[in-house]
Amino acid sequence: MTDDVKIDGPTMGKLASALAFIVGPDDPTTVALKVAAASGTPQDIKKARTLFLKLKHGQRQAALAMLD
Repeated sequence: MTDDVKIDGPTMGKLASALAFIVGPDDPTTVALKVAAASGTPQDIKKARTLFLKLKHGQRQAALAMLD
């Protein structure tokens, strides 16, 4: 996943579910994705995206693979 990929609200909700399985439901990235999916505010989306991109590559890839 690169910086130019756009993730919409519903996708963030799905990613949050995947990450809850991978890193746990209380992980800050999982929580941020859930908040961003629910609120849809630009600030929440930016925070969730930033935290998602800071995850280990394998964690990001596993979460994205679970979306398929």
